[in-house]
Formats: sequence, structure tokens, C-alpha cells
Amino acid sequence: MRTSAGVLLFRGGGGELEVLLAHPGGPFWARREAGAWSIPKGEYDADTEDARTAAAREFEEELGSPVPVGEWIDLGTVAQSRAKSVRAFAVRGELDPPTAVSNSVEMEWPPRSGRRLVFPEIDRVEWCDRESARRRLLSGQVPLLDALDRHLEQL
Repeated sequence: MRTSAGVLLFRGGGGELEVLLAHPGGPFWARREAGAWSIPKGEYDADTEDARTAAAREFEEELGSPVPVGEWIDLGTVAQSRAKSVRAFAVRGELDPPTAVSNSVEMEWPPRSGRRLVFPEIDRVEWCDRESARRRLLSGQVPLLDALDRHLEQL
């Protein structure tokens, strides 16, 4: 199973809680909205790298800025699919979506065409309230919202 690590950036609290979600770039995801968004994350080797270090690296690669300074809340690990798990951390902070600049990925498109094209890994980021985040997130990542809510209720 592949393992990713990521950061769920949030602001506000209670009924005003918002989370920052990323929409994947490239033609496969271009017209998909519901169930297509994700937290900024990326794969790492759990045998050679710490999950928090990987999450911070991936956040910066995908959004072009470091994780805001703040307490890191371990949200645990969720199964995003049968083939991938995500270890996630939440951090309270701010990020202005128009300033986010993603790294690029190269892929063959259309498939089996032999053409290699470059796309941004993330084509946009947005702050979402709980309801919108639940609709937009990949279904395997929705439990991260519940884990964040449980943590915030204990404060």
C-alpha cells in the first residue's frame, strides 16, 4: 500500500470552521468537482522519512509556501483507497489561495498518445466550510474532517 502525508489547514472554529482544499491539476480531474478535492499531500517512504516532515514538504511543494507556524494536530491515518493511505495533520493558519503556486507534473496525454505534457499538480485551492468540504473531498479523506472536529470539541 502506498502511503501519503499531508496537512489539513484550517481557520475559525465552531460553526465558522473552514478548511483549505486543493483541486488536482491535469486533464483527468479538469471537470470533476464533487469527490475530487484533497488535502495537500504526497507520497513518502515511512521507513526512511518522518510523516510530519513529509507532510510539510508536500504542503510547500503543492502550494508554494511553508506550513503556517502553529500547533500540529495528528489526525491519524485514513484509507483513501484500497491502494493508498493518508497520514494527516491539521494546523490552524492562513493562506491566501491566489498566492498558491503548485509544482508541475509531466504525464502522457492523451493516454497512449506518446505526447508528454506538463500540468500543475494542483490547479486551485479554496477555503471551504464543513458542508462544502464533505462534498468536495475524496471520500476516503472525509474522516479527517471528523477527526479535526473531535479534536476541536475537546478544547
